[in-house]
Amino acid sequence: MTLTKTVRVVGRQLDAEVRPPGSKSITNRALICAALAPGVSTLRGALFADDTKAMMGAIQALGAGVEANESEQTVVVRGGGAPKPGAVIDARQSGTTSRFVLPAAALFGTRTVVDGTPQLRARPFGPVFDALRQAGAKVEELGEPGFLPAAVSGLMRGGAVHVSGHVSSQFLSGLLMAGPLLGDGLAVSLTSELVSVPYVEMTKAVMAAFGVRVDGLAVPKSSYQPCSYGIEPDASAASYFFGAAAVAGGRVTVRGLGTGSLQGDVRFADVLELMGAAVTRTVDAITVTSSGRLRGIDVDMADISDTAQTLAAVAVFADSPTRVRGIGFIRGKETDRIGAMVTELRRAGVDAVEDEDGFTIHPGEPRPTVFHTYEDHRMAMSLALLGLRVPGIELEDPGCVAKTYPGFFADLESLG
Repeated sequence: MTLTKTVRVVGRQLDAEVRPPGSKSITNRALICAALAPGVSTLRGALFADDTKAMMGAIQALGAGVEANESEQTVVVRGGGAPKPGAVIDARQSGTTSRFVLPAAALFGTRTVVDGTPQLRARPFGPVFDALRQAGAKVEELGEPGFLPAAVSGLMRGGAVHVSGHVSSQFLSGLLMAGPLLGDGLAVSLTSELVSVPYVEMTKAVMAAFGVRVDGLAVPKSSYQPCSYGIEPDASAASYFFGAAAVAGGRVTVRGLGTGSLQGDVRFADVLELMGAAVTRTVDAITVTSSGRLRGIDVDMADISDTAQTLAAVAVFADSPTRVRGIGFIRGKETDRIGAMVTELRRAGVDAVEDEDGFTIHPGEPRPTVFHTYEDHRMAMSLALLGLRVPGIELEDPGCVAKTYPGFFADLESLG
């Protein structure tokens, strides 16, 4: 029997504050940097979810000591260790974990196997395999070429490498984080246009906090320094609460994110502003207030693609069609997020059209529906927004949100 979750309709205008858990993207970058820094680092405000727990296990396999305190959201990392020969890393469903630890594992010269769930095995890895080989590492593809599982061995020397940028920015970020510990440093050149640029800027900022500077896409030989590092709330997760204000009416304030955020996904509030919502920004908070009317828009979301599904849900309630462009690469995420979102909205009677690089959502009145979630946390969290306004919305496999946000449904219900 498939477990489902019924979303409760909000019966009044929202007036709520929420602070989502720590950023997955920042947490996993900080864990890698801390593991490669000789000494003890303390991460404050860390996310405890399936993806970050996968990374904690991965850096332990690479020789780091990890003391995690979930109740206090802190992780103490003793870095500077080395993996035992024959180490095996289970990245679970985590793209960031797998794509970040592959270059890190190639720093040690010992054989390390990286694997994950069938879902992760279906995601592309060819670009990072090619780059590692260019830098001197040996990569054995143990299953289908270009996919996990894979074994990394041989000592990566660094130097000049070429990598494609159009599939995922995670390939580039993983290489940059390994760069300072390579004998020749690292100079990366892109063979195709980079997607999700803000995530690479985030990588550079986290590296800088641990004492390493990146010049463009070049990293000179240097070393990480242990530190105490604070992690801001997850901006991708915040998009669901911003979207809740737009869908259900009223206002929602997200604390801990503001004008100085490292995360590009805070710009989802800008998208809602284009649709007619009022947005107030301070150093430590962003508030989205519904105007009572949403305009359809045409928007390129290549740099904030993790919020594209959120916009699809919001766009159902606009007064004209919404066209989302520039996100063709999200077909290679946990699921084909373009095809899946269009399929599910059509299941609810909404006129949604799949485009080559995105989708077009026509306004409509969704009917009661049991949505499939495709083992994709973002499918579940975005489609849940429909249920704030439409009765009879259910989600199959709601537990998939544990990948990045185990407490999502409790926080969503707290709004009302």
